[in-house]
Amino acid sequence: MTATVRYDEVEVGQELPAAEYNVRRVNLVMYAGASGDFNQIHWNERFAKMVGLPDVIAHGMYTMAQAGRFVTDWAGDPGAVVDFGVRFSSMVVVPDDDRGATISVSGVVEEKLEDKRVVVGLTAKSGDAKVLSKARAVVQLS
Repeated sequence: MTATVRYDEVEVGQELPAAEYNVRRVNLVMYAGASGDFNQIHWNERFAKMVGLPDVIAHGMYTMAQAGRFVTDWAGDPGAVVDFGVRFSSMVVVPDDDRGATISVSGVVEEKLEDKRVVVGLTAKSGDAKVLSKARAVVQLS
């Protein structure tokens, strides 16, 4: 497989269409099972509040995965992402209701590299909080 986005069709400064990802408690329980991270702050409201958190929070790596999903959906091929990194800057608080939380992800092409690769800068927010910083992906385009 190869990326469906063509290198000669993107420009520095080009914005990628934003996407929103809903997060509910059930998603955190499923992620805990898949990742093996059963820390109670990710599923037990009483415990999360006891340790000083406002409520249950999403796993940082779950949040990062949503940003990765955003890039792979844009590129059209998960294998096109050749480098990906973030810093965690805030929590995604997930209330126990029918709405949960929303992670909004947007991106911009920051640089065109050799060999048909681009650097995509990402912004991820939950509410007014920027939850990832220094989020960047290097993507191999066709």
